[in-house]
Amino acid sequence: MRKAEVTAFLSLIFILLITFTGGIIESASIQTAKNYRRADMNRAMESIFAEYQKDLLEDYDIFGLEGSYETGNYSEQLLFDRLSYYGASSMDQSVERIQFLTDDGAAPFYHQVVTYMQHKFGIDFLSDLVDVAGTWTQQEEKGEEIISNGKKDQEDLEAGLEKAEAEAKEKEEPVMNLQGVNKDDFKGDSEGENILSQLNFLTGLPILPLVTPGSFSVSEKSVDLTGAVSHRELNQGYGDFSDQEEGGGDWFSLLFGQYILDHFQCATDEGCGAPLDYELEYLIAGQDSDRANLTRVANRIVLFRTALNMVYLGKNTVKKNEAKAMAAVICVPWPVGIPIATQVLLGVWAYGEALMDMRALLKGEKVPVFKNDESWQLSLTSLLKLGTDEDTGDGADFGSGLPYRDYLRIILFLTKKEDVAMRALDLIEEDINVGKEQDFFRVDQCVTKLEVKSKCSFRRGITYTFSTYFGYQ
Repeated sequence: MRKAEVTAFLSLIFILLITFTGGIIESASIQTAKNYRRADMNRAMESIFAEYQKDLLEDYDIFGLEGSYETGNYSEQLLFDRLSYYGASSMDQSVERIQFLTDDGAAPFYHQVVTYMQHKFGIDFLSDLVDVAGTWTQQEEKGEEIISNGKKDQEDLEAGLEKAEAEAKEKEEPVMNLQGVNKDDFKGDSEGENILSQLNFLTGLPILPLVTPGSFSVSEKSVDLTGAVSHRELNQGYGDFSDQEEGGGDWFSLLFGQYILDHFQCATDEGCGAPLDYELEYLIAGQDSDRANLTRVANRIVLFRTALNMVYLGKNTVKKNEAKAMAAVICVPWPVGIPIATQVLLGVWAYGEALMDMRALLKGEKVPVFKNDESWQLSLTSLLKLGTDEDTGDGADFGSGLPYRDYLRIILFLTKKEDVAMRALDLIEEDINVGKEQDFFRVDQCVTKLEVKSKCSFRRGITYTFSTYFGYQ
């Protein structure tokens, strides 16, 4: 009896051991199958992302998986077919997250550019600009303020002069100047009117004829932007990739600006044969012609230079006295308006000097950021000749300072990054379409990040679901 009991006990123990061993083997088998499925999917994902668009990388240092596979029509099924081709078959697949180069205002393009520039140049590149970049916005705003206040002061000055003359006529009294000289005996009165008239004439002229030197020929190229990336309805990704994104700030903006300067042409370069010669100006202004883009860029650089020139004039006693003397000529009928006229003259003088600066830049010369007595170009009398037949100055070269491209760097920094990035993709797509003769290519079909959910079925109804992610950094 005892022997039978021992035999039964050992049999149960043996069965338990066999069951336990079988369970371990089965579990290991299932886990191995899972690992194989994951490995298949990882290999397939890496393989399809290795099929990046070659010209996009070679010419612009950007990775993008051309999701239409040269058909011009993107679909997720094309991705699944390629995954299957590379061994990720016998799975039910669905896209959990996908990102295209143009998503979120071309944020993937922007972040790829910054990452590439960091790896290329290192962390010290452009570090000397980080501290000063924050002041650029202030200078542009100051330039706008000077122009705006100058117009208001000009209106106040004209109104004051008209009122003074009207009151003098009512009283039938001669208008006296500061020295008590009768207006009728003072030849400077008509000169004052001429000065004010010339100031109005100068500030009312279109800017482009005022800033182009005689040797500079403005390109007349134009394009139709209807189907451009920045104007058409785009293919959109979905899902949140914030866990994969990096930060931003002035450092990123400067790196992005350097990339733009390295890859595109500007007005001082020789024509590049592209639909627009002034590519950098297009990235800033976004207009459909070289002329319109250069006009807007010139206006912004002139505003920036006006603010800096006004800093010099504000510290230069000699030039302030010159302006005050001319203001006295203008304000013969209204002496109390001399401070207003002086400020108007200083503002227009700073603006006129900025016009001369812009001429020098378009000639390929350098312009110092901060002016001094040696680098100041425009006399007060020459200011009154700008825009007339007597205006023959083309801007001087002082051998030091910043060239046109560096001023474009400043304006790029001050321009909304989403706008610049989308317009850059306009030019990139156009170049690959036309220059590389790949008319199927669309940047909004270029995949940059992808996460796929896969469901596998094993024996006895066991299923396994997992996600696989890959993205260009």
